Amino acid sequence: MAEKQTAGRTLLGDLAPTFAELNDDVLFGQVWSREEQLSPRDRSMITIAALFSAGLYPQLKSHLAIGRDHGITKQEAVEIVTQLAFYCGWPKAWSTFPLIREVYGESGDEAVDPAKLSAFPVGGKNDAFAQYFIGQSYLAPLSAQQVPVFNVTFEPGCRNNWHIHRAASGGGQMLICVSGRGWYQEWGREARELHPGDVVNIPAGIKHWHGAAADSWFQHLALEVPGEEGQTEWCEAVDDDHYGSLQRGRE
Repeated sequence: MAEKQTAGRTLLGDLAPTFAELNDDVLFGQVWSREEQLSPRDRSMITIAALFSAGLYPQLKSHLAIGRDHGITKQEAVEIVTQLAFYCGWPKAWSTFPLIREVYGESGDEAVDPAKLSAFPVGGKNDAFAQYFIGQSYLAPLSAQQVPVFNVTFEPGCRNNWHIHRAASGGGQMLICVSGRGWYQEWGREARELHPGDVVNIPAGIKHWHGAAADSWFQHLALEVPGEEGQTEWCEAVDDDHYGSLQRGRE
């Protein structure tokens, strides 16, 4: 569920209370929350395009930040502006790129060479499991003997669906973080921010998800704990609004 919007009442409640109510309760409370029609990430892209075309730069800057929290990467924001420049005006692009730099920071995900994230290979695109991920991930098998070990690399904003490692006995998974910044969360508990050197022990039967932060590549080793009749049950995706709230909580 989307967080309750209060910006209208905070900024304009004393001057234009009806407008503030429409902004908070209708625009953000109803239109933006209709995820069965368009995801918040899709709505952010549309809104960024509309504000860019109109040259409304203060509002554009705000929605670039909202789009970032909804999983739009810096590289994607740059590509949106590059595409629209040919249709909406070259000067507008020149005015917008500094806003992107301000919102996302000087260092961008597009400058990262994933092969240099750590000593472990990145591997190929994780196409076999793409349906269970939002964003692009990469998978590199490291060992199939004793304990199976994989290096998993997440592009910024990429995360896997909620899932459960099932086993008749034993089983589960261990994550060893080796590069970047990411998130891990168990169902019903607060998300945990992950950094290189962190270790996550995931018992069998625990519903959880993990992935990259919105503004950082992330890489961890995934170790399959031996067990009997082990299998992974994939569940629903981590919705954009919940994921974006993790970034907002850091600011």
